[in-house]
Amino acid sequence: MKIKNDLFLRALKGETVERPPVWMMRQAGRYLPEFMAIKEKYDFFTRCRTPELASEITVQPIRRYGMDAAILFSDILVIPQAMQIEVQMKPDFGPYLPNPIRSQIDVDKVLVPDVNEELDYVMQAIAATKEKLQDEIPLIGFAGSPWTILCYCVQGQGSKTFDKAKEFCFTQPEAAHNLLQKITDTTISYLKAKVKAGVNAVQVFDSWGGMLSPNDYKEYSWYYIQQIIDALKDETQVIVFGKGCWFALGDMAKSGAAALGVDWTCSARNARYLTGGKITLQGNFDPARLLSPPEVIKKMVTQMINEFGKDKYVVNLGHGILPNVPVENAKAFIDAVKEYKP
Repeated sequence: MKIKNDLFLRALKGETVERPPVWMMRQAGRYLPEFMAIKEKYDFFTRCRTPELASEITVQPIRRYGMDAAILFSDILVIPQAMQIEVQMKPDFGPYLPNPIRSQIDVDKVLVPDVNEELDYVMQAIAATKEKLQDEIPLIGFAGSPWTILCYCVQGQGSKTFDKAKEFCFTQPEAAHNLLQKITDTTISYLKAKVKAGVNAVQVFDSWGGMLSPNDYKEYSWYYIQQIIDALKDETQVIVFGKGCWFALGDMAKSGAAALGVDWTCSARNARYLTGGKITLQGNFDPARLLSPPEVIKKMVTQMINEFGKDKYVVNLGHGILPNVPVENAKAFIDAVKEYKP
């Protein structure tokens, strides 16, 4: 079936478009009152594991705002769960892993699972979402980068520095690389299964890539992301988003990825320069800027599109939407793109 609004897919291919497509990272979720109503009834991983709930949460923002792409409601930490690493989501705290990985012995216990068995609920959620979307717009599937997943597995929780994760890599590099490879192999199988289940593009979130120096980034993060791109690029469009990773944009642009996400600390001009101007870029509105008045948001979005250029560009935030953003401000962001005239 052909997707009716294929603006997003055309932009990923670098085709000329009448206006750039728009979606928002974390658009399915916590800033929407209809999401909060579901959140009050079901805990986090119940929402992820129940296809009917995950698909409903995925389409809520589409009904409200009409973005050009939907992103499946899920979490990057379903991967370690599938690998038999316990992950809890604690209210007002975030992810908590009671048994963090700290040695080669711990790494040896980590399984590379059969994703179709362990993560079947995700594939069911994709099928349920596709049914709701009726091929109106594309559906994006996603995964965390192996490095970002390792950060949680070793640290045991979120962190400003991920010092324990870095210590593990720098004192036990062999164990770290073994773990990263297991996560990579699982992620490749997972994303391939998602494509088979019906997603139209995939995004790899390297949320903590910016914690590493450029050299360490190449060794502990990019080496593994490149494996994912190589395994998937012939099957689907791959977007890579590395937060704080502007220093790697040159390498990323040569990777075979369809598009690169940019955060708000890197200007459009620098991002185009660093990537050689040939690859589609996605971003990079500061999520906190959605707290500005709607008319300011609209002006800033128009300016952002003018700076990136309407082609080879996907309008998005520079990271996930904040929970305290008013719904009318999110609407102003989306509307500004839909009303854009070059």
